[in-house]
Amino acid sequence: MSLPHMRTVIVAESRGKLKILTDNAVPELEDDMVLVKTAAVAINPHDAKTLEYSVVPGAIVGGDFSGTVVALGADAAKAGRVAVGDRVAGTVLGMNKQRPNVGAFSEYVNAMGDFLLRIPDNMSFEDAATLPLGSATALYALFNELKIPASLESLGAGNAESESEEFVLVAGGSTATGTRAIQLLKLAGMRPIATCSPSNFDLVRGFGAEKVFDYNQESCASDIRKYTGGELAFALDCVVEVTTTQLCYASIGRGGGRYVALEPFREAVAQSRPTIEASWFMAPSLIGAGIDMHGAFGREAKPEDRAFGARAFITMQRLLDQELIKTHPAKVMSGRWEGIVQGVNSIRTKAPSGYKLVYTLS
Repeated sequence: MSLPHMRTVIVAESRGKLKILTDNAVPELEDDMVLVKTAAVAINPHDAKTLEYSVVPGAIVGGDFSGTVVALGADAAKAGRVAVGDRVAGTVLGMNKQRPNVGAFSEYVNAMGDFLLRIPDNMSFEDAATLPLGSATALYALFNELKIPASLESLGAGNAESESEEFVLVAGGSTATGTRAIQLLKLAGMRPIATCSPSNFDLVRGFGAEKVFDYNQESCASDIRKYTGGELAFALDCVVEVTTTQLCYASIGRGGGRYVALEPFREAVAQSRPTIEASWFMAPSLIGAGIDMHGAFGREAKPEDRAFGARAFITMQRLLDQELIKTHPAKVMSGRWEGIVQGVNSIRTKAPSGYKLVYTLS
C-alpha cells in the first residue's frame, strides 16, 4: 500500500490548550520505528500533567494507542516482532521537545518497535489501548525499583500458584497502573494488598488483591500493619499525594523496606523513617530516551532503561499470548479528535477512578 504523506494530529498550542491539525507531515520512518494506523487511543494522567507543567508548543501529545501496522523500519523488520497488517498496541513519549513529531494522538503513529504488543484476536482495539503504559509502568516499578524477589522471566512460567509470604502494598489499586501491578504481583507469586475507595473494592479484588483497604479510614495504616503482621516491606504509590505517602510509610513494618512512587514525593515524609528506601520515576523513562522537561522531571537518555523496557514488553507479550492478562476497564467515548481534546481537559480536573478514557479513531 502507498503510505500517507499527511496526517491528523493533536498538538500542544500553549499551556493547557490543545489544537487539532489536519495537515501534519508523516515523518520519514527511522530504522527502529514502526508506523501504525491508529484505531484507538487511551488518555493518561501524564498527558494532562505535561500539558499543564511542561508544555512544548507544536509537539504531538499522547502516550497510549492501538492500531494496525502499515510500515516497518529496517531494524524493526529484522527484529521480526511485528509485521505489516498486525494489530498492535503501544506506547510513545508524547509532548517531547526532542522528538515533537512523536505522539499517540495521531492518525499515524511512528513508534519504537520494542514498545509494541501484538493484540490477541479476542481483544478489541479499545481494550488493548489501555494496556501499554500502565503495564510498562507496573513492570518497571516492581522489578526495577521495588526489586521484589521475583524476575520478569518467572512471570507466566508456571509458578503463578507458588506461595509467598511477601506482601506488597499497592496504594491506588484501582488506577490503571494499580490493577496492572496487582495482576503481575499475583503472577509473581507475591501477596498483593491494595488501597482504594470502597466503590472499587470488587474491581481490585477481581484483579487479584488478597485484601483491600479503604484509604479514607483513619485506621487504614494500622489495619494494614495488623493484617501483614508488621512485616510489610514493599509499597508502590500510584497516587502520590502527601496522604498516600504517609499511609505507605505508616503501613511498612518496623524493619523498614522500599517505597516507590510514580512522581516526586514529599521529602519531609521520607525523612521520617530512614529505614525505608524511597525512590520515584516517571513511566516514560522506560523508553530510555532523553526527556527535556522542567526541573526534576528532566532525564538523560539511559540505554539500560530501554533494554529493560524491551524485556518488559517481551514479558507482557508472553503473558498476553498465554491469556494471563485482563485489561483495565475502558470507558469508550465518542467524539474522535474533538473528544480526545475534551477528555484531556476533563482529567486535568478529575482523574478517572476504576476506568480509563478511550477514544476510537478508526
